[in-house]
Amino acid sequence: MHIPSLVTDLAMMLIVAGIVSIIFRKLNLPVILGYILAGFITSPYFPMFFSVEDKQTINALSELGVIIILFHIGLEFDFHKLLSVGSTAIVTAIVKMSGVLAVGYCFGTMIGLSRMNSVFLGAMLSISSTVVIRKAFDELGVAGEKYTSLVMGTLIMEDLFGVFIMVILSSLAVGQNTGGTELMIHLGLMGCYLVVWLLLGIFLLPTFLNKIMALMNREMLVVLSLGICFCMALIARSLGFSVELGAFLAGSLFAGTKHAEEVEESTSAIKDMFSVIFFLSVGMLVDPSVIAEQWTSILPIAIIAVLAKLVFATLGMVLSGQSLGTAIRSGFSLAPIGEFSYIIASLGISLGVMDSYLYPVIVAASVLTTLITPVLIRNSGRFTGFLRGHLPEKVLDKMTQYSSSEQDKEEKIPDWGVWLRQYFQSLLLYGTIMLVAAIAGVHLAAPALEHLTNGVWAGVISCGGIYVVIALFLRPMLKFHDKVFTRLWLDSKANRPPMVLLICIKVILIAVIVFYPIHQMFGAHRSILFIAVLAAILVLSKTDFITTSYLEMETRFLRNLNEKTIHRLQQENGQQEWLNEDINIFSYFVPEDAPYIGKRLSELEWGRRYDVLVVKIRRGERSILLPQGSVPVQAGDKLYVVGNLAAVCNLHKALDIDPPRRIRTLRAFMETDYPDTENALACLAIQVTGCEPYCGQSIMNTQILNKGHCMILGIQKNGYPVVMPDPHLTIRKDDVIWVMGSNNNVGRLAAFSVCPL
Repeated sequence: MHIPSLVTDLAMMLIVAGIVSIIFRKLNLPVILGYILAGFITSPYFPMFFSVEDKQTINALSELGVIIILFHIGLEFDFHKLLSVGSTAIVTAIVKMSGVLAVGYCFGTMIGLSRMNSVFLGAMLSISSTVVIRKAFDELGVAGEKYTSLVMGTLIMEDLFGVFIMVILSSLAVGQNTGGTELMIHLGLMGCYLVVWLLLGIFLLPTFLNKIMALMNREMLVVLSLGICFCMALIARSLGFSVELGAFLAGSLFAGTKHAEEVEESTSAIKDMFSVIFFLSVGMLVDPSVIAEQWTSILPIAIIAVLAKLVFATLGMVLSGQSLGTAIRSGFSLAPIGEFSYIIASLGISLGVMDSYLYPVIVAASVLTTLITPVLIRNSGRFTGFLRGHLPEKVLDKMTQYSSSEQDKEEKIPDWGVWLRQYFQSLLLYGTIMLVAAIAGVHLAAPALEHLTNGVWAGVISCGGIYVVIALFLRPMLKFHDKVFTRLWLDSKANRPPMVLLICIKVILIAVIVFYPIHQMFGAHRSILFIAVLAAILVLSKTDFITTSYLEMETRFLRNLNEKTIHRLQQENGQQEWLNEDINIFSYFVPEDAPYIGKRLSELEWGRRYDVLVVKIRRGERSILLPQGSVPVQAGDKLYVVGNLAAVCNLHKALDIDPPRRIRTLRAFMETDYPDTENALACLAIQVTGCEPYCGQSIMNTQILNKGHCMILGIQKNGYPVVMPDPHLTIRKDDVIWVMGSNNNVGRLAAFSVCPL
């Protein structure tokens, strides 16, 4: 029987890799370097031993290895880690990578490399090795120190930035012959597609997994997860991204689900196998003759990499508020050139924009930096002492003052900063969704429909779909009356003109997006049509159906986004059924001169303006529980108001009343003894079984308030809490609703949740 050459190649490559890796483990050297050496031994550059014959298939397997490696890097990175690593890791990664990239580019041009070669050289030098650094920390016994956690957080950010560097490099390589403006537009559109792609993935994947996981075994999970990985890689390629980005995003989407550990464990053996083949293929490209010729470049590259990382990583740590000692030790730790650099090098060669001789050069430089890293970490304390002894006292004092002020300051962003962040987040998020919908409708949906119908109807149907999407997201994009907006609006009249200007910018952007499909399909002269469509979208966005649909989508998206956190909290603390720590209650007497005396609660619109609810009014000896909107406010009334802390504080400011001595949580209020039990408020969490008459209806249509005389203060959907929910939100089976009312009314409402036998 004929044995394919691939089987022979893999047999020899893996047995050599196994023997060499054992030797490297015995010598306490990084196993990755052993795999690279094994690849060199089985390459044509080492003729005294077996040489691989089927190089093309090995290269294909190597590319699969890159995809699976990126998938597993994504599995270790979910979006909550981006928040948990803190500003230090983000600032350090940005300063260090941009600085080293610039130094590497300048060095490349100085030694005569082409522009693209210099760019790739800088990118390869900018990323540090997570594997080598983690191993060095473990061997030196410093893994529990403060600076090591900062370094690992920085490496998380570097992995993320490294993936997007690959996207940018791919775009630069493809667009070498295009103008700068055209390239920027191309990158901007790619970014928009990426945002929408991520949103769809977060919205769909966790829900899909939760529905089918009960049917899955380990084998099926491997097939499904890797199938999704490769599909997203192909989608990424079709959208103009690299396949590596698609694999990374697939992993990061899985990472946000509660099934991430199962996926990682199930696919780890396949990842290990293909990772070994990738690093073997790296070693197979190491040409000793190139290293011999380029040693005058290899040594300077290794030195520049170490020095540049020391300088810029230390600078990033200092700028983020860390002490000099922590910053220097972190800088020394980030010295080794990373395995990610090999992936970038493979990308450059596959795109045909990087000379192949740079591959062994960067591998050799990486080996040098890897071997020197433990020595650098071990002596970082001595270097810190040396600097402290030679830097001027004024410089040391200023650095100490700066780091102390940065670390001791409250993590409290001014209201303007919070509102601007929210403003630009909604502008970018919803604006991107609307823009992509418009572009997809014009350039994808309309041409496809033209094959089924004439051009006019194709345009009409496409525009209809586009404008339904715009109407769906118009309300949240133009939602301004949140707590921070209200606080800024009330604080000073000087705040109002810039806020109105920013609102107008959003309105203009929406108008431009709405006009684009009409202009493309029906001509620019249809201005009357544009005005009619804009008016129709505004009306449509305010309908109950559109509002309810958006709220359902938003709740599901947020639940999926936080699924892993919710699952962890439920495992640690059990099923959470109460939201009473998130809602506060306070009471106050209406003064004689209050400008709102005589106005009905519905006229005051405190719910819409300030996100608070009046749950009780004491009027002399009489108590009004859960007053209707028709109830007027009278002087001397004692109002009981609920809302979260920020909303309650906004109401204090709006009404110009002194804050009470204490604002109690709803739990503390309910635990207080109240002698008048007949007029006491009660709270109860009710599990919706599906038998209730209000199941499947929006809150405003349930008549729970008007007929049941109870008020819904919160809903939990699959563990995700929604405090003070929008009246358009629909109550579904298995939701937990948190209701307030009198004891009798709350008990009567809870009785509906008992299904008849």
